Amino acid sequence: MRMQKQTETTELINTKRNFKWDEPTVKSIIRDMGLKVTQQRMIILKCLLSGRDHITAQELFEAVIKKDPSLGFATVYRFLKQLTEQDLVTEVRMGGLPARYEWAKKKKHHDHLTCKQCGAICEFENQQIELLQKQIAKNFGYILTGHILELYGLCPSCQKEEGLLPIGDT
Repeated sequence: MRMQKQTETTELINTKRNFKWDEPTVKSIIRDMGLKVTQQRMIILKCLLSGRDHITAQELFEAVIKKDPSLGFATVYRFLKQLTEQDLVTEVRMGGLPARYEWAKKKKHHDHLTCKQCGAICEFENQQIELLQKQIAKNFGYILTGHILELYGLCPSCQKEEGLLPIGDT
């Protein structure tokens, strides 16, 4: 019953990358940023776009050096920051964990639920939460221009491992 109610109020987002990033598109992204298209930027951006969501700078760097071992961490991090500054990438700081990055332009707004034990991340949307945030901003005289909502807890797998799931829940 509890799970059915969650399904009714919360739409989970499908994060599969079901599209192909071709070379002209990747070049266009870099040009639109006002930057020169270089082989280094192409490799970094392709690794970011073809990798998993919520990648750390270190994980991106490790993917990049598999393609070009001459690239340094500072180069990867600097380009990642430029992508973030231009709102192409969203930086998500989840508690005390390292910052994670996700491609912002392929998804609509969503929030995160992160397992404090294993680091699993669940993306979700909830209209009631969105409306409440706007109302809170309005109550304080603010015009809401953006937000990041990060919830923390233990995922069902970790609850099961710890023996915390109530009988009958999965």
